[in-house]
Amino acid sequence: MNDPQRHRPVQGVFWMFVTGLLFVAVTALVKYNGTRIPAAESAFLRYAMGLVFLLPMIRAMWHSRLTRRQHKLFWLRGLAHTGGVSLWFYAMARIPIADVTAMNYLTPIYVTLGAALLLGETLALRRILAVMAALVGALIILRPGFREVGAGHLAMLFAAVFFATSYLVAKLMSDETNPAVVVTMLSVTVTIGLAPLALAHWVTPSAGELAVLFAVAALATAGHYTMSMAFAAAPVTVTQPVSFLQLVWAVLLGAVVFGEGVDPWVVLGGLVIIGAIAFITMREAVLKRKIRTPAVPATKF
Repeated sequence: MNDPQRHRPVQGVFWMFVTGLLFVAVTALVKYNGTRIPAAESAFLRYAMGLVFLLPMIRAMWHSRLTRRQHKLFWLRGLAHTGGVSLWFYAMARIPIADVTAMNYLTPIYVTLGAALLLGETLALRRILAVMAALVGALIILRPGFREVGAGHLAMLFAAVFFATSYLVAKLMSDETNPAVVVTMLSVTVTIGLAPLALAHWVTPSAGELAVLFAVAALATAGHYTMSMAFAAAPVTVTQPVSFLQLVWAVLLGAVVFGEGVDPWVVLGGLVIIGAIAFITMREAVLKRKIRTPAVPATKF
């Protein structure tokens, strides 16, 4: 409460609003590229080209003195994130944007469970109820038995698990190392992890497809930067509700640009999951506990 740098709510809301638009633009470009390029290759090219934006962080990496344990944790995170982004690219090209966006909100719920199981956080009744509500939201979106649950939906269920694992490790490492090192190591390890998967089924991309994937890398990098500016300006309890607008943008984008129908069940399920996340975040703030669950945009690749 005494940090004036964390009490600029208007700036925080603005930068989180911009973050949401940038990440939705990322999903639109991936959707536009289609399925000709395999998911693992698309993810690899995005991360490989994104390394150019990390050149300013080389100095921090050079002066870091990582222990063997820290190296192992970074590689563990890279492996988990590799699985997450591969599945995300796969799902994005096959199911509606709104479905991907809504199911991506499951990641903070998985992080809450992981924090209790792996980091020793208390899984109080309110957290258990919020997790159950989020899982009900996922069932509303999937509606097994009432519609076909495609491979893209299953991919998103597992992608959220992989992303949750990645950000739990990131939480551990952010307490021990420079944030620049955390970001750079993620990009390097994921690029290396995706390389063999991409080469296994390589399809030579066209100049246009490469340009789109470079734009994806640029927009994703910009999104993480604006997200950090939002967190620097205001607490998560102020900025996180703005991030939920991504579901609105995703529904509008899918309907207007890609001709995807507006599925009210997907919107309802997404709102149930969002409500669970908002409840956990607000309760943690009221109880003045340290919030480990990352804001929703942080779960993006």
